[in-house]
Amino acid sequence: MILVGVAYAAEAFAQDSAGGGAGGGIAQLFNMQNPLFLMIAMLAIFYFLLIRPQQKKQKEHKAMLTNLKKGDIIFTAGGIHGKITGLTDTTLTLEVADKVRVKINRSAVGGLLAKGEAIEKDSGKE
Repeated sequence: MILVGVAYAAEAFAQDSAGGGAGGGIAQLFNMQNPLFLMIAMLAIFYFLLIRPQQKKQKEHKAMLTNLKKGDIIFTAGGIHGKITGLTDTTLTLEVADKVRVKINRSAVGGLLAKGEAIEKDSGKE
């Protein structure tokens, strides 16, 4: 293992003394043992495995919030399921049981269970 390090150092010294300093710098940047290369590689891995999917999920959730309509069945972050009976820019009115309505913030919506049109079509078949 020590001989590999000595051979690597001797090769780098030979390249610098032979006038290959400019080309050696770029080649050394992309060397797998270079700490800068490893840091860039780790940032790329974090971006593609963690940051990018989270941004995509946030974008889809925001689009879902803007496309909510009366009659849609949703669930909240707290686990309440209900049918949307009223909408404003910041709040929703949910009907959670017959004649029981709750006002919630749009930001509390966890997800969409069913579109209102799909429910009306299904109930017409029975």
